Amino acid sequence: MTSNHFQSAINFDVIIIGGGAAGLSAALWCDELGLKALLLEEKGELGGQLLWTHNAIKNHLGIEANNGHELCDIFLKQIERRNFTIKLSCEIDEIDLDEKTVLLKSGDRFFAKAVIIATGVSRRKLNIAGEEKFKNKGIIESGKRDQDLVKEKNVAVIGGGDAAFENALILAETASEVILIHRNQYFRARAEFVEQAKRHPKIKILINTIAQKIIGEQRVEAAEIKNAQTNETQILPVEVILIRVGVEPNTKFLRGKIDADESGYISINQNCETNINGVFAVGDVANPLAPTVSSAVGMGATAVKTIFARLNL
Repeated sequence: MTSNHFQSAINFDVIIIGGGAAGLSAALWCDELGLKALLLEEKGELGGQLLWTHNAIKNHLGIEANNGHELCDIFLKQIERRNFTIKLSCEIDEIDLDEKTVLLKSGDRFFAKAVIIATGVSRRKLNIAGEEKFKNKGIIESGKRDQDLVKEKNVAVIGGGDAAFENALILAETASEVILIHRNQYFRARAEFVEQAKRHPKIKILINTIAQKIIGEQRVEAAEIKNAQTNETQILPVEVILIRVGVEPNTKFLRGKIDADESGYISINQNCETNINGVFAVGDVANPLAPTVSSAVGMGATAVKTIFARLNL
């Protein structure tokens, strides 16, 4: 496997955009089927969402891991002898899906017979005052990873899905109090998580409540919240905040270039093909209903097997 060292050729059979589970699976299968592949990753390391998955992964058939980093290490070890080209820390300047060309900000231009989009998703932001200012200054990234940091502190968890409730339950093991803030009265979370949270003596749930501002000097000291029904505002004293309001697909650079749903998830058929001939999308970026490691790995394989069949008809 070649890392960050380009062969002289700029032509490839397949360009894979994204180095998470789906992209790595696609790269592995390209080597398996003898397709010359280039994998482009915006970050400085491979792994995608696995790098911010801190909970145990026990539902990927054949492999269990204590967290995403551990599973990523297993994946990377498996592909280290595979033959494909990787470029890390690269940013796409222009992409022509019809012509299958990618121009990077560095000036490098690459061509391929097929393109696989595996850019995944990112955590959605609240886009409120204080959100960026207090990142890592009271705004934490993970209940599992940061559990010890909230010991005997008041914590707010913002969101209403599985991740919000699961993190609230984890943080409640060490925090003084956990207040879960949700903007409406209906939860997306599984019933068992909701019931556990409702029964927990240290968890308080606020429904129809909107977080408007995060307040503090050097660190988080409070959150300004508003009742969505009465518009009444109040200041909620908290020292730690965890935001879990869902995710959004990393497709802004493709807006208007490819068929997608109203949320930006790329539309595909059963072979992971998009509306553009020779362009495929795999993993969470094209799978809003079943985003798992297992589905990402399977979609990567499906796309490459389809490409191989198309090129060899």
